Amino acid sequence: MHASTSAKKQQARIVALQAEIDELQNVLGEGEVAEKIVSRHIKLLHQYNEAKDATQILIGKLAAYRQTTIRQIHIDYGLADDD
Repeated sequence: MHASTSAKKQQARIVALQAEIDELQNVLGEGEVAEKIVSRHIKLLHQYNEAKDATQILIGKLAAYRQTTIRQIHIDYGLADDD
């Protein structure tokens, strides 16, 4: 058994969804293609991860030079564990 929804409620839902689509389109930019946005995001994540990996290597070398732990270097420089 299906719950009946009035035509008025259906139309109100359609209007609300269209407003949400319009708002999201404004945030993303007019005419933006989802695949392009995802591709750019993935590229930026790769760049971030490469920079983070290089930083961790340098922190490891600094820890070895100072004869301390990487954790202590993080504490000394106020770096969060999740950075």
